[in-house]
Amino acid sequence: MIPTRRAMLRGAAVAAAVPLVGGISAGTALASSPRPGAAPHGHGPAGLGPNVLVFDPSMGDAAIQAQVDAVFATQQSNQFGTERFALAFRPGSYNVDINVGFYTHVLGLGDSPDDVVINGHVTVDAQWLQGNGTQNFWRAAENLSIVPPDGLERWAVAQAGPMRRVHVRGNMTLWPSPPGNQWSSGGFLADSVVDGNVESGSQQQWLSRNDTFGSWTGSNWNMVFVGVQGAPAQSFPTPPYTTVDTTPVVREKPFLTVDRHGAYHVFVPALRRGSTGTTWAHGRAQGRSIPLSAFHVAHPGESAASIDLALALGKHLLLTPGVYRIDAPLHVTRPGTVVLGLGLATLQSTRGNTVLEVADVDGVSIAGVLFEAASAHTPVLLQVGRGTTRRRHTADPTALFDVYARIGGALAGGAGTSVQIDSNDVILDNLWLWRADHGLDGTVGWSVNPADTGILVNGDHVTAYALAVEHYQKYEVLWQGNHGATYFFQNEHPYDVPTQTAWVHGSTKGYAAYKVGDHVTEHHAWGLGSYCFFDLNADIYTDRAYEVPDTPGVVFTDLMTVCLNGAGGGGILHCINNTGDPVQNGFGTYNMRSYSNGVGTV
Repeated sequence: MIPTRRAMLRGAAVAAAVPLVGGISAGTALASSPRPGAAPHGHGPAGLGPNVLVFDPSMGDAAIQAQVDAVFATQQSNQFGTERFALAFRPGSYNVDINVGFYTHVLGLGDSPDDVVINGHVTVDAQWLQGNGTQNFWRAAENLSIVPPDGLERWAVAQAGPMRRVHVRGNMTLWPSPPGNQWSSGGFLADSVVDGNVESGSQQQWLSRNDTFGSWTGSNWNMVFVGVQGAPAQSFPTPPYTTVDTTPVVREKPFLTVDRHGAYHVFVPALRRGSTGTTWAHGRAQGRSIPLSAFHVAHPGESAASIDLALALGKHLLLTPGVYRIDAPLHVTRPGTVVLGLGLATLQSTRGNTVLEVADVDGVSIAGVLFEAASAHTPVLLQVGRGTTRRRHTADPTALFDVYARIGGALAGGAGTSVQIDSNDVILDNLWLWRADHGLDGTVGWSVNPADTGILVNGDHVTAYALAVEHYQKYEVLWQGNHGATYFFQNEHPYDVPTQTAWVHGSTKGYAAYKVGDHVTEHHAWGLGSYCFFDLNADIYTDRAYEVPDTPGVVFTDLMTVCLNGAGGGGILHCINNTGDPVQNGFGTYNMRSYSNGVGTV
């Protein structure tokens, strides 16, 4: 299939924030149906707050379904609203259908995905946008077993829509349902089993990591498989499958559990090397369980000083669903600290401050958090380490899971760099760093939401899985550390470049989307896609999508460029360095199988 212009798919018009339309009670208050117009209340079990809804089979399927439907009615098209929800299921079996809207986090609370069985669908569809799934951002499902009654699970997502630790007892499709049946764009599946077939359909690009499939069919631009049992064979570019047999090093995302006594814990899976398939294929995953009593459970409205004090006193941090206005940096200084967000917890920089600073220590986990610029200029939103160092963390690396950054869209703001990695051996697992190309009125524009760089990597031996960086105004990825690796990269150049002179450096037109520092001697990347759509019809060009030093140790495998402009809109002149044909002035793609030491293979 040949996709239409992605910018048109995403659309320029976005609905305003949707008000709360269903009363949603937490935990034990689930027996009655929601009352339209009522507000959430209660604090839920374990002090998790009113927007963590904890379900138990004894509550009855009809009552649970009513609560789930009320959340979806609020969140279905609530793309830039402030409401956040987590739907948590205690071990047992449920006969419910769960539609997953914006800022909705569906999670099982068992030790294994098969401890929570949903006899129904856990669905992301796109009928709120006429069957177009390219804006289905900011949602998640994890640690569940799904038994779809018709045998088909639908998960039609774009960026920031991960599924983890899920057992699909049937087939799975990755594109929206009719009517519409349009595009979805940029999904991520990890540590999961699909018993039957996975059909990619209209999904434009996808990373599967440490999964097990019965089979896989379909492709469009860029499909990457790392450590996946049942993955299709390497065949890029026809079809564009990039298959890496084993995952070199990874930890899985920490997750919330509840034991038979009702006590909550956070389980932190162990580091794995050279792995294939899931952590739970042969029983409970290896790792450590941390009681919730060891966490500071934060709630929206709490001050940054209060949260920072808890971290300083040695607490882990659990962020309950909501938006947190952070006016001074939060500091993680203790090795092994877990910062876990529920319901797409959102941390806003309100005074130009870094939101979270992680010291150069072992084993920190940052998971399930959206970082947002809420002031005119924030130099760095999230920083791991400070300054280059020779200190290694090989045995116990810091890891970021489902970490997102947003500049503009919900509110006007600006940033220099969204994420800066100075520590060595850091693992990045599903990051979407986004300078908004659409949003609420007054939040998007070349000078309204300025941002230079999505991620700056100064540390050595950093590994990224599913790195998506879009619309930044300079180098979107600037990788200056040595011995780095990326498995799947997705990028869009800034749409809103007003003139060519506004987007040059020296004699170079534009900026590369992925820049490897000139001094780097070893860097590897697999499965990369970079796209342009300059939507002001200003005849804008960038000289190259990828820029790397010409040395044998820097190897890019399976890379592509796509132009989605109309005639006269400009394009990308080279794929990598000065190699590769242009894509310009209308829809076009260019594929390259490998590049190293100045030589490209097509």
